[in-house]
Amino acid sequence: MSYNIEKVAILGAGTMGAQIAGHCANAGIPALLFDLNDELVQNGMNVLTSLKPAPLYDKKIVALIEGCTYENDLEKLSDVDWIVEAVAEKMEIKHKVFQNIVPHVKDDVILSTNTSGLSVHSIAEALPENLLKRFLLTHFFNPPRYLRLVEIITDLADDDVVQTMVSFLEDVLGKGLVYAKDTPNFIANRIGVYGMMAALNLTEEMALTVEEVDKLTGTVVGRPKSATFRTADVVGLDILTHVANTSYERCIDDEDRDMFKIPEVLTKLIEDDRLGQKSKAGFYKKTDDGIMSLDFKTMEYKPQKRVRFDGFRLAKDQTHLTGKLKAMAWSDDKAGKFFWELLSRTLIYSANRITEISDDIINVDNALKWGFGWESGPFETWDAIGVEKSLTRMKEEGKKVPAWVEEMVASGRKSFYEIGDKAKTFYSITDKTPAEIPLKNKVINLAIEKSKGNLVKKDWSASLVDLGDGVLNVEFHSILQPVMNPIDTSVVETINDGLDLIEAGKYKALILNHDGANFCAGANLKLILQFCEEANWV
Repeated sequence: MSYNIEKVAILGAGTMGAQIAGHCANAGIPALLFDLNDELVQNGMNVLTSLKPAPLYDKKIVALIEGCTYENDLEKLSDVDWIVEAVAEKMEIKHKVFQNIVPHVKDDVILSTNTSGLSVHSIAEALPENLLKRFLLTHFFNPPRYLRLVEIITDLADDDVVQTMVSFLEDVLGKGLVYAKDTPNFIANRIGVYGMMAALNLTEEMALTVEEVDKLTGTVVGRPKSATFRTADVVGLDILTHVANTSYERCIDDEDRDMFKIPEVLTKLIEDDRLGQKSKAGFYKKTDDGIMSLDFKTMEYKPQKRVRFDGFRLAKDQTHLTGKLKAMAWSDDKAGKFFWELLSRTLIYSANRITEISDDIINVDNALKWGFGWESGPFETWDAIGVEKSLTRMKEEGKKVPAWVEEMVASGRKSFYEIGDKAKTFYSITDKTPAEIPLKNKVINLAIEKSKGNLVKKDWSASLVDLGDGVLNVEFHSILQPVMNPIDTSVVETINDGLDLIEAGKYKALILNHDGANFCAGANLKLILQFCEEANWV
């Protein structure tokens, strides 16, 4: 059976539900936004036009969203193709909402829950047998317009329902999907919140400041600028505590379960109603004198101090993320010791979760990149610092290393990912062998293209790569400023060489494309000045 999603309904007009409706509207999909009363619905609509960063491409898009109440408008669900539940994280509320809508939905409706950590199978108990095959998890991350991740659990749904939702989420809403298992907090929150709680505990253990930890866990190691404590403030300390408690209470057999225990400093903040950004005080507080940071000992706020560590400075001086991670992980100062301890714990914890929360490392890495804004996932990070070298150090320190990682290294494979003969592979724990990473038809991986022998020319800041079908690719890889890729002589000459090949009839088209985060910062102004002085106008 084929399904088309042309109209959606979101149950729950809170911040998350409203933004899911807004993102559907961004894609041109009409949405019904439900809640208990008109006031709650209007509050959700107001969020869409006032929240920053803006949930909508244009405020006029809100016209595609119709506010509804459960009491007056349930009959409007009769022509809705996809209904997503986004009500409070309480099982009894979710059950009641689903039970109320069931009599009003059409026969081929697709249903999903946006729960962030409750059991999907337990939620499904509220549904009749005929709807189970069209029920799945679609867990969006906040804010849904900006965070790519959607975690899905599909084991109850028919294949054609899954195929429809995968296509819609990826191609219409622009989402990156990871396939999770029905375990507490799924993938991203299980690993990401573990890392945040580990950082919080290490802050106290090593007598570091809030601002020091945020510098050491921020952009310098490929994490968001908000790092650890600023992220906690933005998310809300009550929300962070709820997620951590879910893992602690429900992951009884977790070998590092105690990491999710709520530390005293977090308990005190919540008791004082210092919940982060929404209460204007958390780990940080904005005052007339600037943004102050929390002193864990006094629970008072103090001016932030400049962060000075040799390891941090060395990492900042590195050009590529791999170099930054190595500099931090192998530094023997306080910064390095903190980062190594945090990283090694997170890597071991992530490896221990394979087969429990996900069948492979790819879904774990993508979940942290797309949901938490990491530049590299746990296993990509482990590759960057050196798997064999780090395993040796972990064992010397008495850390219990996952057996499957040792087995991988013993088999002769020294990294979780490799670009081999015409394909990128990952180590499959279930098969204990390398497995090819499937590429979607719409994805071009230049490293793989070059591994196929399609490199036409390589210069110091740009290359020409044959993509097939008469298409030539100019890849930027500035040797001096690889993060920003400014246009220099090498880039200009490579583009001209590509155009010459087209004029000679060897190729039909030339595209400019690379795999870096930033496409191009613009022209190298010194080069432009030089061209002007030489009257070189070509």
